[in-house]
Amino acid sequence: MLKEFQEFISRGNVMDLAVGVIIGAAFGKIVDSLVNDIIMPIIGAIFGGLDFNNYFLPLSSAVNATSLAEAKRQGAVFAYGSFITVALNFIILAFIIFLMIKAVNDLRRRLEREKPVAPAAAPPADVALLTEISDLLARK
Repeated sequence: MLKEFQEFISRGNVMDLAVGVIIGAAFGKIVDSLVNDIIMPIIGAIFGGLDFNNYFLPLSSAVNATSLAEAKRQGAVFAYGSFITVALNFIILAFIIFLMIKAVNDLRRRLEREKPVAPAAAPPADVALLTEISDLLARK
């Protein structure tokens, strides 16, 4: 079992997957920052100048805080601003991945069109001779 695991790990696909996960995590942090630090403050300014992450509905009469962190300490809240931020983050990330895959597919198609068509290889001598004999017999 240990040998099979070693063979599995040593395959190139596993290493490619590991690199992809690491780069994906780093890219996810970039998208998080883009959404939380650039996009959501603009949306918050449009909707009244508040931090969009702090949009919530109290589910308890004991909640009277103005920030989400403080409201969560006071009781149950419906934090729709945080959800919208995460959903927007996902949509941006999915769109960027879509664009990357589309670019790679377009590049592959372009390379396939530009690839020169190799001429058909000449048949081996014995096959050519047998074809010639068959043609001669067919004429008689």
